Order: sequence, then C-alpha cells, then structure tokens
Amino acid sequence: MSGFPPGNRLINALGAEDREALLQHCSRAEFRQGFIFFEPGDEIEHIHFIDSGIASSVAVLEDGRTVETVMIGPEGLTGSAAAIVPHRAFTRNAAQVDGSSRRIEAARLRQLCAARPGIRDVIARSAADLHGELEQSAACNALHRAEQRFAKWLLRSHDRVEADTINLTQEYLASMLGSQRTTVNEAAQGLQKAGAIAYSRGRIRVLDRAALERVACECYRATASVRDDRRG
Repeated sequence: MSGFPPGNRLINALGAEDREALLQHCSRAEFRQGFIFFEPGDEIEHIHFIDSGIASSVAVLEDGRTVETVMIGPEGLTGSAAAIVPHRAFTRNAAQVDGSSRRIEAARLRQLCAARPGIRDVIARSAADLHGELEQSAACNALHRAEQRFAKWLLRSHDRVEADTINLTQEYLASMLGSQRTTVNEAAQGLQKAGAIAYSRGRIRVLDRAALERVACECYRATASVRDDRRG
C-alpha cells in the first residue's frame, strides 16, 4: 500500500492557508464506474481532485476504438490543463473505479492559481507528471506485449485503489488497453496460471504483486519512480 494519508495528495500537500482557500470553493462528489467527466471537444468547466477511485483519460478514435492514455487516482486531478487556461478536452475522461472527489469550477481554480503560487506550483508539478506518463504511454502502447501492459495496468490500479480486488469486465479492460476481448482474456489467463491474479465474473483479485511486477513492462517502474519523487 502507498503509505499516504487518505484523500487527495495534491490537496494534502498544500500549506494550511492554501488548502483552506481551495476547499472553500470545492464540493464533495461521488462517481460510479463509467461516469463521464468530459468528452473530446468539451470545454472543461469543472475539475475533480480525486480522493478515492480512479479516472482515466481515454483516446477515442473515429471508428469507436478506445485506449487509455493516463490513469488518475488520489495523486491527481481531472482536466489539469484547465486549471491554468481555458481548455477544450482532447480525450474522454471517465471513471474507471467507483470513488469520490472534491469538485471545483475550472474558472475559480484558475483564479486561485493566479493568486496563490502554492496552489499553482502543486498543480503544475502534477501536470508535468501526467505529461511524462503520456509520453511513456505512447511508447508502451506501441511496443509492449498485451500481457506486459495488462500487468502494468493492474499494478497501477492496485496502487491507487489500495485494495486487492478490482471489479472490471473484460469488455471494459479491452477498451482501456486498446485490445480485443480475446487478447485480454489470454493475458488474464496467463497471469492466472502464474498465480499472480484470480479472475472471475468481472472481478480481479491480486494474489501475488511481485509476480505482476516481474511480468509488467519497464513503463510501470518508470512512471512509479516519478510518482514516488512526489512523496511528502
């Protein structure tokens, strides 16, 4: 498990005055798997600081195929670019795992970032981390095998939900990985035979994290090391 205190890590990293200034403009929100925060082309009007659960930025092609580009949990926020300037979304942002957040109007957050360097700096560092993950994701999706990417994806989800059981269907996994359901099934069976996971009826249980780490591509370690640098 992460060892971080509960709640959004960006908010927790703020000084007391900055945190109070931010939270007085936030409302609490809950979301379920599949909830759409925004679609490609939408003006991002609200930003969610994720407290629990997972949101994903998903590229949507003209033929309807999808692939996840960035995963966001309690270490981040949705639509971070709109915290700096008005911004239209390039991707779909959707809830991958049920959770909760602190929701704020994007225009209000821009005002806070302009007035309070502490808030601006925390969000800028988070945006830089996301940019790094995007670059790594491009290489990963192009070059690494489905089983490696599946193991990486499970590890990243496990880091964020801090629970051994993750409820996801094959169809949903395929849409996140940009793969066919048969490919996801083969990857899941391989990890199950290795004793890394148990998978049944849309429920994945992590049995052996070390085994997953052995299968996962180098991209998991590369992005995890960046996130670890943000501790404290």
